[in-house]
Amino acid sequence: MTKTLPKDFIFGGATAAYQAEGATKTDGKGPVAWDKYLEDNYWYTAEPASDFYNRYPVDLKLAEEYGVNGIRISIAWSRIFPVGKGQVNPKGVAYYHKLFTECHRRGVEPFVTLHHFDTPEALHSNGDFLNRENIDHFVDYAAYCFEEFPEVKYWTTFNEIGPIGDGQYLVGKFPPGIQYDLAKVFQSHHNMMVAHARAVRLYKDKGYTGEIGVVHALPTKYPYDPENSDDVRAAELEDIIHNKFILDATYLGHYSDRTMEGVKLILEANGGELDLRDEDFEVLKAAKDLNDFLGINYYMSDWMQSFDGETEIIHNGKGEKGSSKYQIKGVGRRQAPTNIPKTDWDWIIYPQGLYDQIMRVKNDYPNYKKIYITENGLGYKDEFVDNTVHDNARIDYVKKHLDVISDAITDGANVKGYFIWSLMDVFSWSNGYEKRYGLFYVDFETQERYPKKSAHWYKKVAETQVIE
Repeated sequence: MTKTLPKDFIFGGATAAYQAEGATKTDGKGPVAWDKYLEDNYWYTAEPASDFYNRYPVDLKLAEEYGVNGIRISIAWSRIFPVGKGQVNPKGVAYYHKLFTECHRRGVEPFVTLHHFDTPEALHSNGDFLNRENIDHFVDYAAYCFEEFPEVKYWTTFNEIGPIGDGQYLVGKFPPGIQYDLAKVFQSHHNMMVAHARAVRLYKDKGYTGEIGVVHALPTKYPYDPENSDDVRAAELEDIIHNKFILDATYLGHYSDRTMEGVKLILEANGGELDLRDEDFEVLKAAKDLNDFLGINYYMSDWMQSFDGETEIIHNGKGEKGSSKYQIKGVGRRQAPTNIPKTDWDWIIYPQGLYDQIMRVKNDYPNYKKIYITENGLGYKDEFVDNTVHDNARIDYVKKHLDVISDAITDGANVKGYFIWSLMDVFSWSNGYEKRYGLFYVDFETQERYPKKSAHWYKKVAETQVIE
């Protein structure tokens, strides 16, 4: 049966400042931790990325031509405050005004994220969000942006609090490259959620007329054997690390007894303790009903098996299929069923997981208001032939995820839009330029853009709201 989406549904494209803009040292932009970390640890840098800093008019014109009526953009904090606080950089401020003006001229609504993995280096090297002083600096930065950019109607505080803690302190693929420190993971999650709550409360107290929310990555976790209680428990503990702890903070304003029981078990096995203060929970509680929307980033699900052994995580950054490994002491290990497809980067393709995650939010957190799918897409080694890419696998991936979004709406979830990751090809944090996601192919040598087959398909869906 052919499925449809609502008439007012946003068909968006997603980007992020550091992954798209390039111009990392241009017009007074301050450094971020990634600048040196990429030079020291990877085979690429963020120069020139997709040169969105200069080519945004080209990309927004393509968006308009191909039916993309929303765009996720992030502001680079260090373009506004080069060291994260204090002196404002007027050239950075002027750039974003020009960018938002062009968005509106093209009929592409900007959904603007304040923090997309790129804390200014001066603050990052001082503990990032493990340092509570940086909560204050983030809120000050947010307050400045809310006041300076009234043309923005949709604000997101953070992109993917979960993967930030995971990347920085568990897998170690993000700066500062610390591994297996579960206490730091949870503390980072918690402190960033306090920063989010404070920014949301400030936005509402000031009476701004737009909307504000947060974007969470929510990979669904399943037991490898649903009949095995140890596998079920492994999936629950893995879900607490990546999803439930953060969702509780967002919508309950505290951590449920079941969540905290799981956190304590994880920390007993891995060491460390948390600093959770009464005043933190006052802030979380005050903001729990003020989120206008939840952005869900969804790419994959995981299956968890019970496991008795030491933590070991191997990140597959080069698309060498089967090279990843993930097992956490006292939690479990990832073990996918053999019949489920995976990408070359070992990301499991499972659209049903998106449906299950949307319905979980609807059922467990009924004060959620509305959902946007703020990222979803297929990372792929595109073959560029005759000035295009015949990316049938990407079309199939997106179609199946739009199908389950349609099902979730039919079943009562309030989902208002979908943003494909990514609008055009960008660089991927820990995977470089080989892993492409865009509707538009970018020749990173010439910076020319070429519509892929998926761009033509997406345009038709956006124009008709019919998923075919």
